[in-house]
Amino acid sequence: MIISISRNALILAVFALITTAVLAVVNKATIEPIAAQKRRIIELNIQALIPANLYNNDPVSEAFTLNVQSLGGEITVFPLLNSGKPVAAIFTPSAPDGYGGPIQLSVGVYTDGSLAGARVVSHKETPGLGDKIELRKNDWMLSFDGLSLSNPTPSGWRVKKDGGQFDQFTGATITPRAVVGAVRRSLEYFQANQKAFFAQPALENNQKKTASNGLTSEDNNHG
Repeated sequence: MIISISRNALILAVFALITTAVLAVVNKATIEPIAAQKRRIIELNIQALIPANLYNNDPVSEAFTLNVQSLGGEITVFPLLNSGKPVAAIFTPSAPDGYGGPIQLSVGVYTDGSLAGARVVSHKETPGLGDKIELRKNDWMLSFDGLSLSNPTPSGWRVKKDGGQFDQFTGATITPRAVVGAVRRSLEYFQANQKAFFAQPALENNQKKTASNGLTSEDNNHG
């Protein structure tokens, strides 16, 4: 009896050691490719807003974070420079007042204060209604391209139901209203704090945060 128990325990121990070793090998073999893939996704998402020929720095390596309560708390900033001169910044505000919860965005703003564009990174809006903020389902997000705080006028930075110029979705006004508000607040913060978007040092811990909180999310979750 004792011999049988000892034999089974030994088998389990050997199995556990082999499993651990296999997992360690797999983890070591995949960690660099996964990191490279995340970085590539971030680069592609940046280039979706700002053409790559407009900047020549490495915005992913130079990314940093700012704590901005009006933009949802901690945001990741990707500064875009050309020969050291600021061109634009892409950053990740969130709209806290979405129908299904916070809506994570990426917003690109040129140094003249005009919008390169805005995209939804993740959300939990209702499928078939609020999820029209996804570019693959509707081109509504493209309506921000080229706008600024003066174009339209302040009263225009609302959905049409509230007297502004932005379309709302049938049966889903809360979602576009939240996104319009977040993009407008992003422009306001950028205009008032533009130097902060290009003056931060690249920190190792900030780069790590970029990998998890930046522009890598493509798996929108719907509630």
